[in-house]
Amino acid sequence: MMKLISYPITLIFFVFFGLTLVIFHPIQWIALNLFGYQAQKRIVSILNWFLMRCTNLMGTRYQFKNPYDIAMNRPLIIVTNHQSMYDIPPIIWYMRKHHPKFVAKKELGKGIPSVSYNLRNGGSALIDRKDGKQAIMAIAKLGSYIEEHNRSAVIFPEGTRSRTGKPKAFKPMGLKMLMKKAPSALIVPITINNSWKLLRFGQFPMGLGAYLKFKVHEPIENKGNAEELISKVEQIIINDIIWQNG
Repeated sequence: MMKLISYPITLIFFVFFGLTLVIFHPIQWIALNLFGYQAQKRIVSILNWFLMRCTNLMGTRYQFKNPYDIAMNRPLIIVTNHQSMYDIPPIIWYMRKHHPKFVAKKELGKGIPSVSYNLRNGGSALIDRKDGKQAIMAIAKLGSYIEEHNRSAVIFPEGTRSRTGKPKAFKPMGLKMLMKKAPSALIVPITINNSWKLLRFGQFPMGLGAYLKFKVHEPIENKGNAEELISKVEQIIINDIIWQNG
């Protein structure tokens, strides 16, 4: 019954979601080309607030817990598990003061209004997952960028999203490169729960009534053995993933 009800609601959601992306695309272009990076960044933050509101049409709720006063004058490496594309708007909105940039697959860099433009022009790294050398070089460039400008890199070390919420093993190479290129960065682990439920039936229809929960863990200094540090971050994130009850 829930799946049946979700069909018409999903259609309404897609209309509003698509309109939001289309409307914000020229606004973002104007902001960047006439007023520069800071203006574009503000528009992107507002865009993602509206994208979250679109998901509210399906009964989606959000909880973003961040009890830490994270330094504004240092770069961040935000490390999180990955459950769906809907992980991204809350991170952009709630972490907006830290200018989050993403490690994203190159396919997202074209064809999607607003999203592709921001990925290409906002400082994110677009990687070819079939070309390891290109991917590492793009991530290295992002690491140098956040180190220089005190911004944030968001990376999903699992590589691909979990369709059930069950965590996948980290692929450490990209994260290790970010740590190397941004030695002064704080590492900020975030655990995401229930985002996968928006896609429990696939892309269509959408899941209704999902309660997305984001938990920011205590920032960690980028010091010491990189492999041990990555293993520690992975365990911190995994320990708060609730997938058995999905």
